[in-house]
Amino acid sequence: MSNKVRASHILVKTEQEAKDLAAQINNAEDFANAAAQHSLCPSGANGGDLGFFGRGMMVKPFEDAAFALETGKVSEPVETQFGWHLILVTEKA
Repeated sequence: MSNKVRASHILVKTEQEAKDLAAQINNAEDFANAAAQHSLCPSGANGGDLGFFGRGMMVKPFEDAAFALETGKVSEPVETQFGWHLILVTEKA
């Protein structure tokens, strides 16, 4: 079991926006490019990269989704108090 994951995310206001972006990414849209264009999080400027984080460092719904994902896979939309996220795990350590 991984102690840390490196993840990128895209933060948007609505579930529909997240679903629309997920569809674009699944049709070969680059995740980092989509993050730069659409994410409400300042990390969007870095392609959504949040770096490595361990358990207890992110809000629970986000953390649970990130740790459950396979490397290279994009999550279904995940809701937190910040909005709706698409999460891409790029590494596990």
